[in-house]
Amino acid sequence: MKSKKASAKKISILVIVLTFIIMLFNVLSSRFTPSTNQTRVHGLNLSLAPMVSGYITRVDVSLHSQVKEGDTLFIIDRKPYEIAVTQAEINLENVIQNLTAGLSGLKAATAQLNSARVKLDRAKKNWERTQRVMAQNEGALSEADRDRSESSYLTAIEHVATAKANLEGQKTALGPTDAKNPLVKAAINQLEKANWDLEHTVITAPSDGVIESFNVETGYFASAGHAIASLISNKTIWIQANFTENNLTHLKVNDEAGITFDIDAGEVYKAKVTSIAYGVKTQNTNAGDLPTVRSQQGWLREQQRFPVIIALEDQVVYKKLRQGSQANVVVYTGDSFVLNTLAKFKIWLTSKFSYVR
Repeated sequence: MKSKKASAKKISILVIVLTFIIMLFNVLSSRFTPSTNQTRVHGLNLSLAPMVSGYITRVDVSLHSQVKEGDTLFIIDRKPYEIAVTQAEINLENVIQNLTAGLSGLKAATAQLNSARVKLDRAKKNWERTQRVMAQNEGALSEADRDRSESSYLTAIEHVATAKANLEGQKTALGPTDAKNPLVKAAINQLEKANWDLEHTVITAPSDGVIESFNVETGYFASAGHAIASLISNKTIWIQANFTENNLTHLKVNDEAGITFDIDAGEVYKAKVTSIAYGVKTQNTNAGDLPTVRSQQGWLREQQRFPVIIALEDQVVYKKLRQGSQANVVVYTGDSFVLNTLAKFKIWLTSKFSYVR
């Protein structure tokens, strides 16, 4: 009877010791070799929306097509936009022709002003001569001759003023005679816009990736600004691991890490920490609102998690990954041989369990 009690006592002590060891290992590993299974592959999801509206006349891709940056995906009916380009070119030619005609009128107005000035000069000299003759000999000229001379002079002055006004009016109406002319600038802008619209009837891939959310066929009317497909970019991919606050105690950028993916069971890849989030959003508040304090039920509250970005050493592995893929990560923050060895064994064992998960 005593031997049974002694055996039970030993077993109890052994259980307590093992529990303490396991608890101690969990505490140390959470600080020095933190791990998490809340890890996902993230990437950019690009909406493919046409810049112009029109009927789709050609479709060069299908659902899940692999595309390269610059590949042609869809073509919108180009005919209306080609007509718009032709019309804009004609409009520019008309503006230039009108500007040329205006320049001819400007030259004629200038010649008219020069002619008026010559006549004024002659009339002025004649009037001055008349005044001298009459001053020297009052009876040399009749009053009629004097009046005609004065009238010619005054009329010449009016003609010069009229010619100047006509010239200034044509200059104002014509504006600048080069590319700064408002009508020329407007016509050029119209042509550039028409060419821009025509160019964007061809929808190309903005990045390497895979076509998703695809339900377009020839004859579909595409509206400018409305997405007709999605492109999952495989050019920009990152791995986000969400660690608890106590995991971040010793975790730092450039720490080595091991990672295993559900999509590639049995493999453990080398990686490193590239960045650690400084904060996360915990509640929705507006400027001027009072802060909201949420009560936590239970004895132990749930730990807050923070995103940590992990980068693979082997860039080729990224080609295997898909957005939303899950993974397991362990980070080696120190040089402890025991803790690092146990952590490596744990992540290796986790990778093998991926076969039956």
